[in-house]
Amino acid sequence: MNVRATVACMVAAVVVWPVAALAQMGTPDATPSAPFGMPMETPLYFHAIMNQLEGRFGTNNKFRWSGEAWAGTDTNRLWIKSEGEAGTHGVQDSQQEIFYDRPITTYFDLQAGLRSDIDSRAGRTWAAFGVEGLAPYFFEVSATAYASDEGHYAAKLEGSTDLLITQRLILQPQIEMNFYSKNDPARAVDSGFSNLDAGLRLRYEITRKFAPYIGLTYESKFGSTANLVRVGGDKTSDLRFIVGVRVWL
Repeated sequence: MNVRATVACMVAAVVVWPVAALAQMGTPDATPSAPFGMPMETPLYFHAIMNQLEGRFGTNNKFRWSGEAWAGTDTNRLWIKSEGEAGTHGVQDSQQEIFYDRPITTYFDLQAGLRSDIDSRAGRTWAAFGVEGLAPYFFEVSATAYASDEGHYAAKLEGSTDLLITQRLILQPQIEMNFYSKNDPARAVDSGFSNLDAGLRLRYEITRKFAPYIGLTYESKFGSTANLVRVGGDKTSDLRFIVGVRVWL
């Protein structure tokens, strides 16, 4: 089976599996449980958060966003994730993802869905599979693998944790790493360890739902990806001061 057929099967599974599971959310058991009658319907929940909504100030100033939202029950959820940045070269590194999410352990969920890269560069669509959850010492981590219909494969690793200085003043270290299987000059990435985005944010929670923050971020390109960036006339690494706000519903 060639790569295109393999990815087509993966995409079909990604679409059919969530639809079948989500169709059952909130549906009571048809069999009465005497003497109490029909069981209660499973409640639906909703949550949305913008973890990063910030200006980055350095050699090239940028605006960066990263957020997610989910809706569903305790066992079946639909997730939407979005991240990207805008600067002098337009919108770049914009990734829009949709997942079906289901717990596989007490602390970790399995996610399957689609990712679409939509920005000023050439677009690409991926099938996506990964895990997300809470590691020991309260580290929030995720690992996601991607496959496109043109034989491209990729992986993304993310991690962050909250260090409470006071009940309202919180220091958050964060890191994201991206890997690609082959050269993709149209998206300014090359094979291997492509780039790293690390940050240290100090936020003050005026309320739990609204927290302005300041901090520093370090961005770097590696290997052949760094060479592509140099050819374009940009720096391969940069340390930036950031100001932003974290909000959630």
